[in-house]
Amino acid sequence: MKVISQVAELRMLLKNARQANQTVGLVPTMGYLHEGHLTLMRQAKREQDVVVASIFVNPLQFGPNEDYAVYPRNLERDGELAAGAGVDILFTPRVEDMYPQGYENVLSFVEVTGITKKLCGASRPGHFRGVTTVVAKLFNIARPDAAYFGQKDAQQVAVIKRMVADLNMDIRIVAVPIVREADGLALSSRNVFLNPAERQAALVLHRSLELAGDLLAAGQRDAAGIKAAMAGLINKEPLAAIEYISLCDLKFLEELAEIESAALIAIAVKIGKTRLIDNRIWRG
Repeated sequence: MKVISQVAELRMLLKNARQANQTVGLVPTMGYLHEGHLTLMRQAKREQDVVVASIFVNPLQFGPNEDYAVYPRNLERDGELAAGAGVDILFTPRVEDMYPQGYENVLSFVEVTGITKKLCGASRPGHFRGVTTVVAKLFNIARPDAAYFGQKDAQQVAVIKRMVADLNMDIRIVAVPIVREADGLALSSRNVFLNPAERQAALVLHRSLELAGDLLAAGQRDAAGIKAAMAGLINKEPLAAIEYISLCDLKFLEELAEIESAALIAIAVKIGKTRLIDNRIWRG
C-alpha cells in the first residue's frame, strides 16, 4: 500500500491506472478506522482494480463548538488497518494540501439545498456544505469510477447522491449497510468517547429503531405514534437526550405522516456529551 499526502502525486498515480484500463474506487473517511470503514474498503476492493482510501478530518464540516480539535486521530493504526483491508493507496492530505489558501479563506463551495436543512442539518448549519465541498474536491482529485459510503450516515448518502446527479458527475455512489457491534450499537469513530456507562446507555438507539420496526411490522402506520413510542423508550434512559426522531422518505427526507411504503427511520441522540446517529430503512 502506498501512502500519499500530495494531490499531484495521487493524480499522477491514478492517471497511470486509468491509462492501464484499471477502475478506481474511492473510500472517503475522516480516519480512526473501525470495521464499518473496513467493510467499505473490502467491498471496494472486490469491485474495483485500484482502491483509494482518504483520511482527512475536514475542518469545513465542523461548527465552532463541535469536536474538530478532539476528533480521534491515529494515522499509524489507520494505515495498518487499511492495508489489511486491501487498500492500494492511502491518501492522507494535510489541511494545507486540501485548502492551500487556508480553509478560512475558501470562497468557492459546493452546496446542496433543501435536504441539507433537515435532520442533522437542522442543528449543524454549514455541516453539509463542508461535506459536499470536500467530497467534490476528492472526486475531482481522484476521479473515481465509484465511491463508497456507509449507510449509517444516511443523510450524507442522500446528499452526495443528489450532488452527483445534479452536477452530472460520472461516479457511481455505493451505499454500504450499517455495521454493528454484536449488541446492536452502530460502529462510529465517536464511540471511543463513551465511558462504560454511556456505552451501555447508547444501546437505546438501536432498541428504539427495533421498536419502530416491530410497530411497523405489526401494522402501525401512524408516524407520530411510532415516534412517540420511540421517544418514550429513549427517555427512560437517563444519559440520553433526543435531538431528533424522524420518519421520512428516502429521497427528499420529507417527514411522513403515514408510512405507506419505504421510509427512513433516523435518530440523533446525545449520550452524555457524545452525539450519536443511527437509522434503519423500512421497505414495507
